[in-house]
Amino acid sequence: MSVEKNLKKIMAIAGVVAGASLFGVTSAVAAPNPNFHIYIAYGQSNMAGNGDIVPAEDQAMDPKNFLMLASHNANASQRSGRTTQSIKTGEWYPAIPPMFHPTENLSPADYFGRAMVDSLPGVTVGIIPVAIGAVAIKAFDKDQYKAYFNSAESYIKNWARDYDSNPYQRIVDLGKKAKEVGVIKGFIFHQGETDGSGTEWQNAVYKTYKDFITALELDENEVAFVAGELLQEGNNCCGGKNGGIAQLKSKFKKFGLASSKGLQGNGRDPYHFGRAGVIELGKRYCSEMLKLIDKTIDPNAPAVNLADPTKSTVPDEPPEEYGPYGDAPASIPGTIEAENYNKGGAGKAYMDLSEGNEGGKFRKDGVDVYQPNMGIAVGHCQKTEWLKYTVKVEADGDYEISANVAGENGTGSFVLYMDSVRIGDEIKNEGKGKDAYSVVSGGKATLKKGEHELKLEITNDWIDIDYIEFKAAKDTVSDGIANIRVGITEAESNFSVYNVHGQKLGSFTAKSMSDAMNCVKTDAKLRKQAQGVFFVRRDGKMALIKKVVVHE
Repeated sequence: MSVEKNLKKIMAIAGVVAGASLFGVTSAVAAPNPNFHIYIAYGQSNMAGNGDIVPAEDQAMDPKNFLMLASHNANASQRSGRTTQSIKTGEWYPAIPPMFHPTENLSPADYFGRAMVDSLPGVTVGIIPVAIGAVAIKAFDKDQYKAYFNSAESYIKNWARDYDSNPYQRIVDLGKKAKEVGVIKGFIFHQGETDGSGTEWQNAVYKTYKDFITALELDENEVAFVAGELLQEGNNCCGGKNGGIAQLKSKFKKFGLASSKGLQGNGRDPYHFGRAGVIELGKRYCSEMLKLIDKTIDPNAPAVNLADPTKSTVPDEPPEEYGPYGDAPASIPGTIEAENYNKGGAGKAYMDLSEGNEGGKFRKDGVDVYQPNMGIAVGHCQKTEWLKYTVKVEADGDYEISANVAGENGTGSFVLYMDSVRIGDEIKNEGKGKDAYSVVSGGKATLKKGEHELKLEITNDWIDIDYIEFKAAKDTVSDGIANIRVGITEAESNFSVYNVHGQKLGSFTAKSMSDAMNCVKTDAKLRKQAQGVFFVRRDGKMALIKKVVVHE
């Protein structure tokens, strides 16, 4: 549940993929391989490739676990160097230079990829290479590329034709295809000699990145952007622009800067790095990227098939049978943890507008579960999303409803339905902050004994939900620690902690009452104070309560 447009849902209904004019519609039947890391490389001539190719080193052998998704068509005889490799747009190949145009040479992207593979054993790296010599940043702007190329020099127009004169769309098309088999981890970028590097340029660079992120349904909090400095040694045209390139940092959530300090030019012009400089710059891109990405290796994922990566995706797990999460329905009266929504998958147990679990915690389906300071919660909730819970009401009667929620806007909200009938009041966050949870009343409801389906539906964007609690209107156990029962063992795993005055301090999960008591003893944040007498309650139909005395 996150800030994402509903574009993919609209596309699924229509049976088309927006912008997929080059490759048509594909239907992925498996999940991307998490160990296949993909990077988008774009910019102008230094990225396109101006280092000398040494065929014996760069083309004679396939690089280890390093692939490119071809961005243009070219026969081997057309390509620089002495490669025997012909390529076709949208197909995967060993990453052999030249990657960006047939007549280009060695790019920093070549040795960036090789260095990334060497740095991350178990990972395969893929490059999406789209760059054009001498172009301004407008060439990659989806709103300005057409007018830009209409007035560009003829040699620039010729290069652009390799990408159907729309490099933005070529990157998007290739990116969508790449996402079927791997994970887009970041961008490497080198541009600015033509038009960098003031505020207008900085804003334009960020716009291109943001447009790619949006079109590819990525998260800029996760997808890194590393820019490279321009040539600054010896006779150079543009080293004075590097200060402005460094200021790109203020625009991006995850930004790195590959330094060009000490890297020599080609000795022929003031714009381009020599072979040694190109190779070292690629390695510096790698060093910066490694600081920004999640380097976790999934030991259960298959090795990437280097001839056909579609054969090494991760099979989707069969859908779970619809029903309660855990061994039994949640009990009412009692606490229902938001993350314990039913099994059964999307469309049955939940509806979520974003792809995957963006919080990355607890469960591996499409609901965004994260870990704030106080435990596990469902977050980033958007209007129309919903979750379902199988519950068991222990007795007919009136019940008070409350929920522990957080949010920054004070308007994020949800409502509850029992067997499709609306119950209680709309519950809103108090706008105290993302991790500032507070218990909010949800009114009262009259419920019938037996098993029911509880539905939680988001009515306004951005509310984070820890738990929902139902208390019998006449039951004061939760407020006053009455009717303390000891010596009983139950199977539930939801617990609450109270102070000696009967005030509830928080909720959490544990494997047993012994584990729960230990949590209270060792976690001062859970107790909200250092020492004293506390009561731990196992939530459920048998309200087991234990006393904990803490001395610190």
